[in-house]
Amino acid sequence: MSVVPYKDQEAGKKKQVAQMFNSIAKRYDFLNHFLSAGVDIYWRKKAVKLLARVKPQVILDIATGTGDFALETLKLKPRQVIGIDISEGMLAVGREKISKRGLKHLIQLQLGDSENIQFPDNHFDAITVAFGVRNFENLEKGLAEMLRVLKPGGMAVILEFSKPQQFPMKQGYNFYFKHILPVFGKLISKDNSAYTYLPESVQAFPDGKDFISIFQKTGFKNTEWHSLTFGISSIYIGTK
Repeated sequence: MSVVPYKDQEAGKKKQVAQMFNSIAKRYDFLNHFLSAGVDIYWRKKAVKLLARVKPQVILDIATGTGDFALETLKLKPRQVIGIDISEGMLAVGREKISKRGLKHLIQLQLGDSENIQFPDNHFDAITVAFGVRNFENLEKGLAEMLRVLKPGGMAVILEFSKPQQFPMKQGYNFYFKHILPVFGKLISKDNSAYTYLPESVQAFPDGKDFISIFQKTGFKNTEWHSLTFGISSIYIGTK
């Protein structure tokens, strides 16, 4: 059984994740940077530098949330960036952010399902996902959809939390995720489940070599795994 935010509800993971992000949308950016001490900004910059190899012109940012990763990809000077997400609340915050920066002509955010992407085959030069694949209801189906809409030679760059394996980072990370992050997350977000779900979903996610195996099984080639900040997060790369 997959990990879900609200264990007392019968709705599927996808609906619960959308509900959760709608609930915390207005506080999400602050919490994201605060609870990671801003290191999430560095991780996105690193991912975009790796994406620069393919010089993408048309980019799809899946699970775009409030658009931080989509905004970071503008450093590559693409012609168009499209962000999709299942949370309208997160998208509304993202659209406001993009509008204030005068970037609506470059980035469009729209409601969309990672497991049923409403674009034709071979459409995008690159696909990015930051902290989103572990929220997929069906991981392999989501990855297969990414492969379908990616052009031959195109690159997928996935940034996701992972589990440190070395002492003392492993022990410190587990203590922070289990005892500190949920308390601050609940206090600030006002959602009792969102930041309990986060460590649970990270623990359940097949990271590292396990993810690479699934990535390859789905059909991605030339896969790479880059561990970041003592294994707290990882960047996965694959091409079509």
